[in-house]
Amino acid sequence: MNDSPLPIIQGPVCPLPIKTYDRIVIGHGSGGQMTRDLICQYFLPNFSNPSLSEGNDFANIESRPGGRIVVSTDAHIVSPIFFPGGDIGRLAVSGTVNDLSMSGGIPLGLTASFILEEGFAISSLEKIIRSMADTALEAGVPIVAGDTKVVEKGKADGIFISTSGVAWVPDGLQIGGACAQPGDAVLISGTLGDHGIAVLSARGELGLETEIKSDVAPLNHLIQSIIQQTKDIHVLRDPTRGGLATTLNEIAEQSQVGIILQEKGIPVHPIVHSTCDMLGFDPLYVANEGKVIIIVPSDNTDAVLKTLRSQKYGENAAVIGHVEEQPSGRVLLKTGIGGTRLLDVMSGEMLPRIC
Repeated sequence: MNDSPLPIIQGPVCPLPIKTYDRIVIGHGSGGQMTRDLICQYFLPNFSNPSLSEGNDFANIESRPGGRIVVSTDAHIVSPIFFPGGDIGRLAVSGTVNDLSMSGGIPLGLTASFILEEGFAISSLEKIIRSMADTALEAGVPIVAGDTKVVEKGKADGIFISTSGVAWVPDGLQIGGACAQPGDAVLISGTLGDHGIAVLSARGELGLETEIKSDVAPLNHLIQSIIQQTKDIHVLRDPTRGGLATTLNEIAEQSQVGIILQEKGIPVHPIVHSTCDMLGFDPLYVANEGKVIIIVPSDNTDAVLKTLRSQKYGENAAVIGHVEEQPSGRVLLKTGIGGTRLLDVMSGEMLPRIC
């Protein structure tokens, strides 16, 4: 490890301590502490601006009468590219639609960039493109521009897809990771860890076979149904890389609050639970691609929960915790046996190439 040549940004998004590295390692792509170290040492010092420093999955770029425009971008890799419940194409469209939707905004359009490896099967590309088209149609968000590059065989891993998008956020919505307040309720839209376990089982490396399918899905209609019920929403965030625990740590740090979870209330499919037990994983850190964390004033809990459960992608929604003033920037889990466990940010890579 060497000292970074750049200044290290410190604040709710980048709490100390921060480690430095000589080379990129797989854990830098985990979405956990190592990813944050990389961002805080190199990206933020060079790109720093008010929108980026907010630390959300979207960025406000322009205010206009009646609302504002937000943007988001994401790169998508997964191995294998086809897995139970989805593929890299559905993942690419859903990922950016969902990141935009975490602002409360209405996604307007996407762009898509493809890096293809020489020798990649045209039949697989066609299947992926059709999946993207179907997912965009489901979301009601068109793919309006794109780009394609081809690299020599051995210079990539079949196909990588990057997507970007814009959304319109009407006036009256101020949703973000820094908006959680003591007294708020914390909800999740469904069972945790389905995507990560589905991808792992599709690899066949551990002789693992399950009936679990990935939860990958566009959530914009689900989120708009909540907003139609109430605009008094403080935080929306999809717990992708790093899972629920890492994502809630990000929110706790941004808002400088404590988040207290109740283990008994957290929905986990029995197969996911048993698979994680067998492999030594914690489902609270396993990736999701079709779930959203909702943090709202406690008075709105019942109405929001009822709305979630009435929707296709919210049938297993649950209240999983609440927000307190302390411990500031921390997430605690009240266990089923009456103890309390500190949930920290994931430090490395639990399952490589998940999203």
